[in-house]
Amino acid sequence: MEIIFENLLTAFYQTSWLERFSVLCGIIQVILSKNNKSSNYIFGILGILSGMYVLFGAKLYAEIALNMYYLVMSIYGWWYWNINTSAQIQPISYCNRREWTIVAAISILGFAFLYLILSQFTDSDVPLWDAWVSATAWAGMWLLAKRKIENWILLNISNLFAIPLQIHKELYLFAALTLFLFIVAIFGFFQWKRIFNNQPI
Repeated sequence: MEIIFENLLTAFYQTSWLERFSVLCGIIQVILSKNNKSSNYIFGILGILSGMYVLFGAKLYAEIALNMYYLVMSIYGWWYWNINTSAQIQPISYCNRREWTIVAAISILGFAFLYLILSQFTDSDVPLWDAWVSATAWAGMWLLAKRKIENWILLNISNLFAIPLQIHKELYLFAALTLFLFIVAIFGFFQWKRIFNNQPI
């Protein structure tokens, strides 16, 4: 445990201020998201923009594509939660069959598309891994914007594979953030269930 802490501390000192800023924004964003606060998207956007530069240096191109998608979905989510008057009163809910079909389509088609691009047109050495992490996160972000409880499940599937990928790429601070996100997502799932159960019918 002490060795892990020392490695994280060393990684922190070796990372750029931009990576630290991105990680900090990610922490704030997921905590606000867990508490069902629309302001989570502001910090999400800041973290995404700063993190994309760091990921480019690590040649994680699908992660960059994922972050571009995160950016679009964050802007959409902010609009959906704040500007769209019909969505302002939309409660947290579970996915129906149609929404699960959309989730499956995003995951499968997104994975196939990203793997094809990464393997054929980039110098990525982890195209399969990178594509899977990104595709499942795409689906999770769509569910988050729709205030579906299952978003936490999809995001944690992505996080589970992202942690060893980031360690493989020596992005230890990002791996530590993703582990934190994984833990918070578990609490987020149960907190959203409590919110759902306490909502007026």
